[in-house]
Amino acid sequence: MAEAQQLRVQEAIDGMVQGLERENIRKMQGIMFRCSATCCENSKASMQQVHQCIERCHAPLAQAQAVVTQELERFQDRLARCTMHCNDQAKDSLDSGSKEKQIKLQLDNCVTKCVDDHMHLIPSMTKKMKENLASIAQ
Repeated sequence: MAEAQQLRVQEAIDGMVQGLERENIRKMQGIMFRCSATCCENSKASMQQVHQCIERCHAPLAQAQAVVTQELERFQDRLARCTMHCNDQAKDSLDSGSKEKQIKLQLDNCVTKCVDDHMHLIPSMTKKMKENLASIAQ
């Protein structure tokens, strides 16, 4: 993928992840740590009970992180498939005898369209993740 296009996607994804971390994940981390501390304060609980309690406290955060990771992987896979299609088209054009300069322009335009199309998916992907994170936090 062209470097400028890759940077565009990376900055948009970084911004989205930072927003999710600030607005959702960080609150869940606070809840998890307070919950874990409460587990440790139970002097009547056995070591195993405390450990199980802490694991229950950690479960929502682990689930939230899995949701974000899975959604980002799906996004990256879709974008990669799109750019692979662009590469295939460029290779087909090269095989058919098109000029290299023309093929490079075709490839750049195709990759730019892939990035543009996927950039438009980020707001709906963010909304979906926020809804999923909110349901986990309940």
